[in-house]
Parts: sequence; C-alpha cells; structure tokens
Amino acid sequence: MKILITGGLGHIGSYIIQNISKIKKIKKVYILDNLSTQRFSSLFNLPKTNKKIIFIQSDLSQKGSLNKLEKVNIVLNLASITDAEGSLKIKKKIYKNNLGIFNNILIYCKKNSAKLIHISSTSVYGEQSGLVDENCKVLRPKSPYAEIKLIEESLLKKNSKQINFVTFRFGTISGISKGMRFHTAVNKFCLNASLGLPLPLWKGMENKPRPYLSLSDAFLVIKFTIEKNFFKNDTFNILSQNLTLKQIVNLFKKYKKNTKIKYQKSKLINQFPYEISNKKFCLEAFRPKFKISNDIKLTLNLFKNLNK
Repeated sequence: MKILITGGLGHIGSYIIQNISKIKKIKKVYILDNLSTQRFSSLFNLPKTNKKIIFIQSDLSQKGSLNKLEKVNIVLNLASITDAEGSLKIKKKIYKNNLGIFNNILIYCKKNSAKLIHISSTSVYGEQSGLVDENCKVLRPKSPYAEIKLIEESLLKKNSKQINFVTFRFGTISGISKGMRFHTAVNKFCLNASLGLPLPLWKGMENKPRPYLSLSDAFLVIKFTIEKNFFKNDTFNILSQNLTLKQIVNLFKKYKKNTKIKYQKSKLINQFPYEISNKKFCLEAFRPKFKISNDIKLTLNLFKNLNK
C-alpha cells in the first residue's frame, strides 16, 4: 500500500512520519511539503524501516502539482495554512492557498481512485452552548481557516459518489513532534510558562470548555483508519479531552508552581468556547487513550534547563 502525506513536515505530519513504521500495511510513503516554514528537522533521523520513503518539495496550491505523482492508495492531507487567528489578516491568501491545495487533492483522488483522510477542525463549530456533536446544524466558524474547512467538507459530500473518504474534525493539537509549533493554546502556554511569561487568557472564559487532542491519539486514529479501512464517507469529531482554561492553568501550576496568567482585553480567536462530543467515533472505533496533562508535562520538560 502506498500513501501520500501532504504537509508532512508540520506539527502532525512530522509525528506521523516518525511513527509510520507502526502502520504495517504501508509499504511506500511520499512526503510532500513546500518547506515554507523551513522545518527540515522533521526529516532528521527518520526511523529505519523496510518502507520506501520519498520526500517531494512542491507547492500543492499550484494547478497540476500532483500530475507526475504515481498512483497511491491513500492521501492524508495535512497541507494548509493553519493559524486560525493569523488567518484573519491574510484572508484572501489563505482562501487561495488552502482551497487550491484541497481542489488539487480532490482531483488527484478522483482520477486515481485514492482514498482520502481529510483533516478538518472542531473550530468549524465556533461558539456554542452545551455539548455539541456532528449533528449540530448551526455552525459558527470564526476564522477564514475554519470557514475553508467547512467548504472542504461540503465539497467532499458533493463528490461522495466519486471518492472514498473520512473527515476528522480534530481538536486543538498538543504534544511533541519535530515540526511542532507554539501558536495555539496548550503549546503556547508551555512556551510561555517555560520562558517565565504569563499565560494569556480572555477574562470570562476560565470555566468554558474547549476540545483538545493529543498527537498520540491523532496518530492512533490515522493508524486505525488505514488498518481497518475506515473510510465511511462521513464526519467524526476527534478529541482526547474537553478542558476549561481553568483546568489547563491548574495543570500548569501542578508542574510549574510559579505559573502566572495575564488577562487579555479582547477575545482571542482560539478561545471561543464549545464542548464537543466524540461519542460517534468512540462507538464505531475506539476511545482516546491519552491525557493532555502528559503532553504538558513532556513539553515543559523540553525546556527544563531554562530559568534555573
């Protein structure tokens, strides 16, 4: 079995390629990335494996960028500009880039009968009250990034007779990888706490929950999908835990007692509250196994020699 992993050097992708040997069915791996974020280190020390691993530098937003790629069985699409808050400032650019990427992947999958693992985001829900699931009818995306994810989901539904796919709405990612970033909640908090800086909070949101997903659980979901052929032409929420900001701050104080907080005067794009149910995936597949607290502990440990 052959797989194409787009955006393969990013936060999620770099974790996947470091653990790809654990997915027995995969025999050949194409890693595609445009290197716009210069994360060459994601390719360092890939594990020894009998799988053939090939890296391709390419701008997937350009028409025909996949024309020369041989036929693969599965495409895992992780390629996009993912900074939800930052996307407000570059709306035209992110629409052109992310939709260009998705359309090229859609064309490739239809032409080559490749199955698609489509990574969406729980941010498509926007601000909600109470526990919501995949049947939620009123979605309130607050950023261009989230708006585009909804458009992608809609395009897949329209093409569902021509392509086998599964859409996973991932919660906010936490956990260590070679391509990790520090611009969203848990990881940013880890960086701030390690540098002796306060954790930025929006006042009034302390007790409002949001969904978080450990990289370890994200990998297990992808592994399960490939091994069990879990291409349901359906959408699933994927998260490890719903946590309030107060709960997250308390976890930090457990590991770093001098953790401070600083309230923001304006709403932060990644702090709109919503509590997500993952019951649908749990019933059809498995329950998540990892705790966000462990990701926090391990990430803080990366900076353990600072501020001594």
